[in-house]
Order: sequence, then C-alpha cells, then structure tokens
Amino acid sequence: MKTLVNFVSLIAFLLVVLTGPLYKYDIIELGTVFIGFKYGIFTAIAALVLLVLQVIFKRNTLTVASAAITVALSAIAIGLPLSMLSKGKSVPPIHDISTDLINPPDFVAIAPLRADAPNPVAYAGEATAEQQRQGYPELKTLIYSESRAELVSAVEKTAKNLGWELVNTDANQSIIEATDTTAWFGFKDDIVIRVTDNGNERLVDIRSKSRVGGSDLGKNAERIHDFIDELDRVVAK
Repeated sequence: MKTLVNFVSLIAFLLVVLTGPLYKYDIIELGTVFIGFKYGIFTAIAALVLLVLQVIFKRNTLTVASAAITVALSAIAIGLPLSMLSKGKSVPPIHDISTDLINPPDFVAIAPLRADAPNPVAYAGEATAEQQRQGYPELKTLIYSESRAELVSAVEKTAKNLGWELVNTDANQSIIEATDTTAWFGFKDDIVIRVTDNGNERLVDIRSKSRVGGSDLGKNAERIHDFIDELDRVVAK
C-alpha cells in the first residue's frame, strides 16, 4: 500500500512539473500542458485519498517519511496549477505592457524574430491599454536627468544584470531591444526600451510583450517593475 500511495503521488508530481521542460523543448504543445495540469491535480487528489485509506485500513504499513513524501508531492501537484490560476484571475488578461500607452515603443530588430509568434508585433490596442490602466496604474514613463548616452549605457547594463538577451542597441535612436526567456516553460517575452529628450530631462519608456498566450499572469508588468528597480540602482552608482 505504501508503495502504491507514493507511486501515485509521484505520477501526479511529474504530470505537473515535467510539463514545463517538455513544452520548453517542443516535445508537447501548450494545450497538452493544461491537460497535464488537470490530470496532475486529479492524480494528486487520488494519492491523498489513498493515503487516508492507508491510515484507516493499513496503518501498520504507514511511516512518517512515506506520508510526508506523499503529502509534499501532492501539494506541489495541486498547488502549482491552482496558484497560476489564482494569479491569472488577479491580474488583467493581457500580454502587452508599456509605460507609454499613447505611443508605445516599437519593436524593430525583434520584429522578424516574432514573425511566427501567435501574438503579433503590433501594440495590442486601446482595450489592452485601458485594462493596464486599471490593473497597473503605477506604470508610467520614467524621468531622469542623465544624458541619453548615459541612459542607453545604463539600460544595457540593467538588461544584462537581469539576464536578458540583448538583441539590438541603436545608439542613434536610443533604442534597446532584448528577449527574456522564462525558466520553467521557456516562454520568450520581448522587451524594447526607448530614451527620448524632453527639455533638460530624459524620458525612458519600456514595453514588454509575450510571444504566446492571451494572459501573461502578470509576468510582463513584474518584469517592468524589476527593470525600473534595477535601472534606478545602476543610475545611482
């Protein structure tokens, strides 16, 4: 009984956790990921039910270690998908975030890299902008006193510090483009940063957009927040 309970909980764990790497390396499609999540949750519940039955009818075969393993694996199999679902419900169902909603920075060098992406390179439009205003009202154009050249250099360093892959730096246009790849699923999200003059001030705008998915589960806004925090640290040095 102990072996069966542990085995079922392990299957549940693998159904959930392995979907990321399998998708990342093009072994399964995104739709299959959600199927894996669903059956992972069902299997985890089955493992917990079996554990309860073991406690009731086969207590002599139960050990603290085996019970802990079953609970831990099942909790992960249930918790990961449900946490993602909860996150998705708590943020706007959008995947294109910009600090400038009137004139978002355009992708240039990255555009060809997104040719086959389900989400087009063009800005998602006013409906997305309105959802962003409601969901992330704090995201605004950044204002600095440094020169454009200094800021372009600082933005490059910031992107490298965050582990992004630099795709293009156009010093003349003060445009920096990069791609960030998520660890678990290998989703590729593209970023463009623009530096412009406004009198004695410099304006910095950043846009982050997912290549796939209707909702980014808040990842692009989180990325922009991380960028702002890191850029402030780099500029302050």
